[in-house]
Formats: sequence, structure tokens, C-alpha cells
Amino acid sequence: MIFATSRLALAVLAGSGTANALYSIATADDIRKTAAAVAYDLMTYYHGNETGQTPGILPGPPPAGDYYWWEAGAMWGTMIDYWKMTGDNSYNEVIKQALLWQVGPQEDYMPPNVTASLGNDDQGFWGMTAMLAAENGFPDPSPDEPQWLALAQAVFNTQASPERHDTTCNGGLRWQIPLSNNGYNYKNSIANGCFFNLGARLARYTGNKTYAEWADKTWDWMESVGLMTPGYDIYDGGHVEYNCTDINKAQFSYNNGVFLLGAAYMYSYTNGSDKWKTRILGLLNSTLTDFFPDGVAYEMACEEHMSCTTDMLSFKGYVHRWLATATQVAPFIKDQVMPVLRKSAEAAIATCTGEANGRACGFKWNKRVYDGSHGAGQQMNVLGAVSTLLIGQTKVPLTNSTGGTSRGNPNAGSHSDTFSGHSTPPTMADKAGAGVLTFVILAGAIGTFGWMSTGV
Repeated sequence: MIFATSRLALAVLAGSGTANALYSIATADDIRKTAAAVAYDLMTYYHGNETGQTPGILPGPPPAGDYYWWEAGAMWGTMIDYWKMTGDNSYNEVIKQALLWQVGPQEDYMPPNVTASLGNDDQGFWGMTAMLAAENGFPDPSPDEPQWLALAQAVFNTQASPERHDTTCNGGLRWQIPLSNNGYNYKNSIANGCFFNLGARLARYTGNKTYAEWADKTWDWMESVGLMTPGYDIYDGGHVEYNCTDINKAQFSYNNGVFLLGAAYMYSYTNGSDKWKTRILGLLNSTLTDFFPDGVAYEMACEEHMSCTTDMLSFKGYVHRWLATATQVAPFIKDQVMPVLRKSAEAAIATCTGEANGRACGFKWNKRVYDGSHGAGQQMNVLGAVSTLLIGQTKVPLTNSTGGTSRGNPNAGSHSDTFSGHSTPPTMADKAGAGVLTFVILAGAIGTFGWMSTGV
């Protein structure tokens, strides 16, 4: 862990503005060494494998620590991609323990102790990480434990339930799951983006068209309600009491990234359809223009004045990872994407500085010096940017017909709690999650699916 004395070292190093020679992406070996150092420093923020701590989560939620439940789920996805890219399996047992500890009693990533801040996006991030484990061939749990594919299917099935997809705003997922939670009346892009992304990937992995139909329906809903514009800008969300017409036009990079990766999977699933190629190109151009000015990742909603929340400080890494993976399932974008990701990664490592206990990576990559900002999100960002430069040396994401070994359960999630009967008001500490940014911005201005017969 980074101790108090390390913070002093960080301050000294921040003042020097000098990038450390430890960080290089000149060769594949350099990339692996740099990624290993950044991964090690990322894992110093995790204490769930220590005596008396809870496996799977980062310190939190506030005020107990900086991090909400969802961000740990995102971190394990970052670490699985790190393993895939570099071959370093030294964290695999920790990753596996974390992912299995947080599944909840119905094995659907809805553990009761996070109910008061549980959003569809929070659950969705854990589901996408389980899906990533299946696609990357991450070592399967023992037969008596939950399986990666089945966990992803459980998340999808709970979110496809009529209890989640009501008729307000003509469809779409709400941000929060329990009706008592602050934000239950808000439908936002990231919740629907996670659901779309997961459906597209399940369609490709299993070959089941029902998942693809849901993905199509979700994309169409985003366009119809105005959360995705004809120019491929993606806005944050709207309230059901206004029929989602009071659109909050804040834009965040992870919304673009999650939809772009899902579109790439749909392109692969449809054997290269023109519809999805057009959508990919439109969204890619919008993403690179808005979130990679001068070729370097930039969180335009908050970075200039550093008004980013802890959540927002982690978005760049997801976008790097998702863009890189998109080049594998939609290869026609590779020549446009990879030079940008390399330039952005070069800027990212220029913010990393220090030796031994003083190491840290910053957030303002376009400054190319350490900016004093450090945390799990910042480390995830740089780890994603660096490790995915090796994407060309890795296998294309697996399916159940191309080497995938994870066992599925198309009925997973059919007995999950909808939380429709919960009425306990959330505390102030609970009123947040992956979509906490929505309220920051606004303050300033299951069905059973027995007919899914494939997917095992």
C-alpha cells in the first residue's frame, strides 16, 4: 500500500515534473514491464484479500472510503484484460475470489449489502466483467461455483425483466434498481449502455438471436428518446416524470465506449452488416473528436477544471480497453484506432513518476507531467492504456464455438429479487453508484427466459 511517507514522495516528484524511466512502451517487453508496475501499484489500493477485509471491493463506499461497489467490478475487468495482454497470472486467484465473493445469494451480482446504492449500471459493470472472463478464457471456477457465462446471463436476464423495462419514456432501463433509491426516476445512457453491451456480447458468444434483438431494441430506444443524436453524441439521461424530455446533455467518455464496443460485437455477430459498420464509424468519429483531442484521452465534462468525481477519474481506461477490443471484432477500424491509443498511452505514462513507494500515475494526460491526482481510477486508466497496446498479439474474444469453455445457464437470474417491495429510504452515504455523476451534474445546473435454449 502507499503509506503516508509515500505521499510526501509523490509531492516531491510532482514538483519535479519529470517522467520516470521505469515507464516505457517502446517495445513489447517494455509494455509488459510498464504494465506490471502500474498493475502492482493499482493493487495497492485493494485490501479485500487481507485478514478482516471484504473480498472483491475497494475501500468504501463514502464516507468509509473513496470507492463505490461498481468500480471494483470495473477494476477486475481491467485486471483480466491485463492478464490477457501480458500473460501475467500472478493476480488470477485474487481476481477469481473477488468476482465470486460478490455474486450475491442468487448469483446475479445483486448482493444485499449494496442494495441501497444498486443501479443497473453498477450491476452491469460486474456482469460485463464476468462476460469478459468468459470471452478471454479466464480460468473457470470449480464446477460447484458460479460460472462466468452464467453470471453474465443472470445479469442480462434480470435487466431484461419487465420489472426493469417499464413503459415510462417508451422503454429503457432506469438508473437505479430499487424503487426507494434516489435516482429511480432517472433513465440514463450508461445503464442502457451496459445492457446493450452485454446483450451484443452474449449474442456473439452464444449465437442466440434473442440477445441481439434486445441489443437492437436498446440502441433504437436510445435514438428515439434523444439520448443518442444523429451525430452520435451521447447524453447522460432524463427523468421519467418528464417522459425523458428534460435531457441532461452532459457527455462522458464511458458512454461512447460502452456503446462502441457493443456495436463492434453486433457487427461481428451479423457477419459485418452495413448497418452496424455505419454506426461504428459514426460513433468512433464522434468519440475520437470529443474525447481524444490531439490524440490524447480527455474527459471533457470535468477535466479542465478538475471537477471530476472519483467515478469519472476511471473512465479513460475503460474507453482505451473497449476501443482496443473493438479492433478485434470489427477489424476495419484498427488502422484508425491503434495510432490514437498509442499516442494517448505515451501521454499517459508521462504522468507516471517515482520509484518504490512513491510511484503514482496522474489524470491530466495532455499535460504529460504528474498532476498530483492519484487513485485506483488513475492507475486503471494507465494500465488499460498501456496493456492494450499488446492487443495485436492476443486472441480474438472467444465464443462457445471457438474455444470458450465457460458454462452458461440461459435461465440464470430467473429467481432474482426485483426489489420492488423495498421501501427503506436510502441514507446520504447510499445515494450513489456508477451513475453518481448524474446528480453532481444536475446539482450544478425478470423475467424467466426458458426460451433462450442456447448459450451453454
